[in-house]
Amino acid sequence: MKKKDILELKKRFKKDQCTFTRICGCFVNSEKNIILEIKETFLNLDEDDYFKYLEIAKKTLSGTVGNNILELNFPSSGETLDTKQLSLIELKKSKLKDDDLLDDFYKSIIDNYIFDGNYLILIFHDVYDIITKTTDNFKVDESEEVFEYVLCAICPVSLSAPGLSYYEEENTIKSRMRDWIVDAPINGFVYPAFIDRSPDVNSIMYYTKNPRDIHPELMEDALGCFPKETSTMQKEKFQLIINESVGADEEQAIKLYMEIQDNLNAMAEDHKSMSFDGDSESIKLTKNNLQDVLFDSGVDKENATKIEEFYEESFNDDLPLIENLIDGKIIKVNEQRKIERALEKQVEFLQDKLEQVSSENNMDEEYDIILKVKPEKVDKIKSQVIDGQEYILIPINENEKTTINELK
Repeated sequence: MKKKDILELKKRFKKDQCTFTRICGCFVNSEKNIILEIKETFLNLDEDDYFKYLEIAKKTLSGTVGNNILELNFPSSGETLDTKQLSLIELKKSKLKDDDLLDDFYKSIIDNYIFDGNYLILIFHDVYDIITKTTDNFKVDESEEVFEYVLCAICPVSLSAPGLSYYEEENTIKSRMRDWIVDAPINGFVYPAFIDRSPDVNSIMYYTKNPRDIHPELMEDALGCFPKETSTMQKEKFQLIINESVGADEEQAIKLYMEIQDNLNAMAEDHKSMSFDGDSESIKLTKNNLQDVLFDSGVDKENATKIEEFYEESFNDDLPLIENLIDGKIIKVNEQRKIERALEKQVEFLQDKLEQVSSENNMDEEYDIILKVKPEKVDKIKSQVIDGQEYILIPINENEKTTINELK
């Protein structure tokens, strides 16, 4: 799943491009009871409602791929499709016009979704004629494939804050009526997933607003997919692995983690630079890759072994992508620290030079004559008394340059 696939769908959620055929939903209270149901032809909505529902759909495709939008997969069981997967296929085929399928879908979410409070379940149906792009990526040919899908959004419904309001008809200010407000979605999904500009019936594009609160029960129990961690969760787990492996020395652990981050980033950049089109597949942090990173980071053998074992135990077969483990903030901090270290070294060098100059100046005050020659000339310097006056004799070859008091 790539960002450009998400953007291709999302950019169609505009008044002049939207092709949603139907919207359905139900309002669920904190006791898991359905208070009302919605069943509307999308184009028949009032204009204000139309744009508000459209904005909710957009939010369900917002954020970062791998952190807010995850590709979930159904269990592979040969030719037999999973029950939950079949239910979604039938729901899509019904174009949201089968009440029994809708009721089963709502029940599956309500029974499994852990949420304290009221919320609104919305589900949209859409049919997208996928335009085939030519090799120049600008012109387009006629549609060759149809992407029919459903988009679901789960939105908290909360009571507006108490306050005062101006009532124009009464020309007075008094306590306002508190309304139930539908907030932006916190979870949702698109089925089937839109992968490489084609439908993938074995995958779901899952949305979570909070990358630390992903609701795995919705992934696994309601949708029937394998749960998956966000890149935020993977980064935090990876940092914990480094800290736990190094031990109680917090400063050492931080320094080591920052060095590892630098080398992870370098590995990702190297892989990207080897791609001819700049759109290479991301690579996972395998055991061999991890060993290379730890070696380049100067991790000793004992700690490297601990990290490798803890890493394998924590992630099992679901190895994270290298780019998901890279912390951009730490990379920037590292770059700044390198700049600061370079400046510190320059300052130290300049201080040494100043001390040297100062020392030479002090020497100038102590002596009347100071000679500064190359080491190989020292043995050739002699003193001789001529006409009762002592002289210093320095032999000079034709190709040698001389200066006195810095004057050539």
